[in-house]
Amino acid sequence: MAKNKLKKFEDLRNWSHVYEFPLKDGRRPECEFKGHWSASVFGNDHPLVLELGCGKGEYTVGLGRLRPDMNFIGIDIKGARMWTGARQAKEEALGNVAFLRTHIELLNSFFAPGEVAEIWLTFPDPQMKKVRKRLTSTYFMRMYQQVLAANAVLHLKTDSRFMYEYSLAVLKANALPIHYRTQDLYSESLPVPDIQTFYEQQWLLRGISIKYLRWSIPPVTNWKEPEVDIEPDEYRSFGRSARILPKDKQL
Repeated sequence: MAKNKLKKFEDLRNWSHVYEFPLKDGRRPECEFKGHWSASVFGNDHPLVLELGCGKGEYTVGLGRLRPDMNFIGIDIKGARMWTGARQAKEEALGNVAFLRTHIELLNSFFAPGEVAEIWLTFPDPQMKKVRKRLTSTYFMRMYQQVLAANAVLHLKTDSRFMYEYSLAVLKANALPIHYRTQDLYSESLPVPDIQTFYEQQWLLRGISIKYLRWSIPPVTNWKEPEVDIEPDEYRSFGRSARILPKDKQL
């Protein structure tokens, strides 16, 4: 392992605003903060917001800057990526931003029923061949339902038409309230904070529009996976860093 990556892992272990609970020997970790993250970690009673699959944590940090009246936790298993946002939060002394290194599938091991006020899904892998791994699949919706407060909202930002259409199909199949939807977020008045990550800017430069969904999850007992045939994203079969769509293929 490169020295740089080892140094990043060492930093994460030493930073007080970073918490690491990777899965060990197939056993679910025990978390002492479950049910009282805001009080124990942030020292307040502000609403708790999660960014799942936070990557470099740019969005978590951006939200923390804009909303000092809320607490934000970026969650991802990739520690070397998370280090970027964690370092930024430390340098800026953002007391309302923390990071949790673990698997998203373990969400209900860390948060109690009703503890989470909002969830952000920012540019998740659409997992076009693996339904269960899609972060808006009914598998994950059930999980979110277990930790979300009443009237909590979820947000999806994505460059993927496939992910957008699949997510919309899930919401419709289960009669979930859709508060806002658009296939071209920046063509209208922004309904979300104006935060653009590095990779989001790259998609925009390539002529790929950003899609956005906002919804809630009321009590649902019988979740239904939609039976839909969605055309895969053509450009994802090419290198993400090199592919520029021709004009007749731009979304």
